Parts: sequence; C-alpha cells; structure tokens
Amino acid sequence: MIEWLKQSIKQQLQYVERLLQRPLRDLSRRCKLVWFNDKRLNAVLQEGLSSIPYCSLVYAVDVNGYQRSANITREGADHSYKGQDLSERPYLVTSLSFSGLVLSDVYLSHLTSRPCITALQGVGPISKPLGFIAADFELRHLPSAKYSESESDEWRQIRGDPAIRGSLFSQGHITSPLDRQISSVVPIIKELITERSVFHAKIHYASSRATFWRVDKPFHYQVHVLDEILDPAVCLAYPASSYPDEAVVPKEIVKGILDRFTMLRNIDDIVYLRSGSLNVINGMVGLVFSCDGSHYMKFDEFMGKGIEFWSDGSADAHEREREG
Repeated sequence: MIEWLKQSIKQQLQYVERLLQRPLRDLSRRCKLVWFNDKRLNAVLQEGLSSIPYCSLVYAVDVNGYQRSANITREGADHSYKGQDLSERPYLVTSLSFSGLVLSDVYLSHLTSRPCITALQGVGPISKPLGFIAADFELRHLPSAKYSESESDEWRQIRGDPAIRGSLFSQGHITSPLDRQISSVVPIIKELITERSVFHAKIHYASSRATFWRVDKPFHYQVHVLDEILDPAVCLAYPASSYPDEAVVPKEIVKGILDRFTMLRNIDDIVYLRSGSLNVINGMVGLVFSCDGSHYMKFDEFMGKGIEFWSDGSADAHEREREG
C-alpha cells in the first residue's frame, strides 16, 4: 500500500478513535457493575447506545469470544444472538487479550455487504478482564476528519493480464488510423488542453479515440472518435479558457509530452504504447503498453526518461525492483 493511502486511512481511524473514547469508556464502567446480570446488562447497553455517536449496533462479548448480551440496536434488543461464538470474527481474532479501546480493520458486513468497523472497549481491570463492549459502525455514517491535501506522486507500475503477457511475442504492432494521422491530431489535442478547458486527456491509439475531461465539468467526460479529433472544429465544442492556475504541468511542455507518447507508440514492434493520458492539474502521466502493463508517474519524471529507458528493459527492471 502506498504511503499516501496508508496515512489517509490512519488519519481517519485516529479521528474515529478520539470520537469514541469517552462514550465507550463510560459505558464500559457501567457494564462492569452489571456484567453477570443479563437483564440489567442489556438495559445498560440500550441506554448507553444513545451516547455512542453514529453507532448502529452494540453488544457485550466475554473473554472467550462468546456474545454475553443481546444485540442492541435503536429499535430494541434481539436476544437470539446471545451466546453465539464470535471468536473467529476478523475484528476479534487479534483482540481477545486486549484491555482498553481498539478499532478493528475495516471489513464488509456479512449482513449488509457494506464497509464497517467495530470498536472494542475492554470491560474490567487488565489483571482480570470480564470481556468487551463491541460497537459496530457503517463507514457511510461516520464523519470524516479533514483530509490531507497531499496526493501520491509515487511512480506506480502495475502488471496487467497474464494472458496478454503470455502471448506477447505472438502479436505485433499494427498501424491504426490514428497512428497515420497523429501529426494532425496532436496539435488539436494540445490546443484543447492549453486553450479550451481540457485538463485531462487520454489517447487510445489502437482504437483511434480520445477521452477528455473539462475543468468546468470535471465529473463528466467526452469520448471522441478519430473523425472528430481530426477536425479542428472540435475545439469550438469546448469553451475557451485560460490555462488553469492549478496546473502543475507547464503549458509550454504539453506538446512535448504528447510527442513523447507518439515516440513510445512507435518504439518497438512488440512492446509499444496502447494508450497515454495526461492530467495537467495533478501532473500525472498514465501509460498502458501492449503487454498490458501500466505506468503512472509525474510528468517531469516521465520526461526525464529517454528512449533507452523504455527500449532496453530498464522499465521492466524498475517494475521487478518495486515488486521485490
């Protein structure tokens, strides 16, 4: 897992933990006093549920992993779950010797198939624990901490379909209609990016099409076939716009990046570029090759690699190094 993703998840879990510490600690203390009285334990859990924000279900579990109470929801108590063995549940397997508060890993609920998390609060002293209070939450109901503005700019290389890799040397490069018109298409795509509000473009060379995203409608995209992106009038379908202030890719090197895509398209008869994408806002370049392998990297790192990197096996060596 990349560092940015790990840190984002950790940040959210820490926020949820801070949110739950006090109400679960207070409920644990109250449950300790009535732990061996089933009726009163259920009543305390029912009353305490209202103090646990966003909680959908709460119940008590003994030190052996058996459910000590009914299932307590805001609709009431379901006693049919009392006594069930929960010791093999993912959120309990590593927590049965724990005292205090711990959050489970995120898991899919076997009832709703939604991402959930369980908070476990120890009941009783560390020297002689009675069990746990377990509180279940659906992620969609939990609030989020302020997310970090940082994004991953790590070079990622991902292997594709093994069937394609296995038959790689039985296939060869076939010139597509887009390949034959690339000298006319590149200036039009460059114009769309630098002057006509397109911030993200993906060129599909083999199928002779392109996909564009606009800064003013980032949640929508348009797919164009060759006849459309070969006609300079396509520019009129996109609003004139100054180059985005947020763009990290300098305007003057956009065409150079597109030309580098063309170079990779023609670099070899066996391993060659199938599609290339450029996002000028976050500066990421995406490449998919005929072997179905993908690269995602910052534009400056991409432009810093010469033709020899892609043609002499260095890219594959880089992939093995990252995987190993």
